[in-house]
Amino acid sequence: MSYLDFIFGLLGNFVSLMVFLAPVPTFIQIYKRKSTEGFQSVPYVVGLFSAMLWIYYALLKTDTTLLITINSVGCLVHTTYISFYLCYAPKSARLQTGMLMLLLNVVGMGLIVALTYFLAHGSMRADIVGWICLIFSLCVFVAPLFILRQVIRTKSVEYMPFLLSLFLTISAVMWFFYGLLRKDYNIAIPNVVGFTFGVIQMVLYVIYKGAKKAVEEKLPEIQHKNSEIREQIIDVVTLSALVCPEIVPALPQLVRREDFDLQNEIHIATSS
Repeated sequence: MSYLDFIFGLLGNFVSLMVFLAPVPTFIQIYKRKSTEGFQSVPYVVGLFSAMLWIYYALLKTDTTLLITINSVGCLVHTTYISFYLCYAPKSARLQTGMLMLLLNVVGMGLIVALTYFLAHGSMRADIVGWICLIFSLCVFVAPLFILRQVIRTKSVEYMPFLLSLFLTISAVMWFFYGLLRKDYNIAIPNVVGFTFGVIQMVLYVIYKGAKKAVEEKLPEIQHKNSEIREQIIDVVTLSALVCPEIVPALPQLVRREDFDLQNEIHIATSS
């Protein structure tokens, strides 16, 4: 490992850690309410799977300490989030979370490890796992298209926190240069897309940031709902970092029907 890629990897570890900690306010809110209503466990289950997958990839490569450290922390953080979620989730949500973990983290990860271990050897095994990581990471970038559409349609940036988008973009830069300097394109390539989406998000924020005040003046009664949705968005925005600390698209999503109704209210307010 050269001096430069070590620096970029170290910075990537630090920024990714900050993104990992972004859902903490969400879980403080869950603790206060003693309920997980409105929040989903999917980002954390998928994040745990991704961290496990990248650790497996790192173990097949040489000199990948920085990949192992950040994803090990990721495993710990995601497991903590999931455990906390299960404490306050209703029975149906606990069952869904358990099934998802069984299918993805146990069966899915088990099959990947078993098949690559027995059917591939040497560097080919690392190449196959690297391609799996790359494809899995790129699939995540479909989600930001949804939130970008919502921002343009509603002319509101309530669903796209600027600071989180900024940190995700910085993280993409760090991990892109880390992968590029190490000539590991399974890490570098997805971050090109991550950086692009991050820049687009920040440009849209600058364009539509004035709409937030107008909406609040026209519809003061929806501010409380917006606050709840913002927590949900921050919850799910971290999926990119959870899915892979080496890629960082922001991919917020709305998880309840009334959230979509609220978007329509905002759209009407900003259009009038």
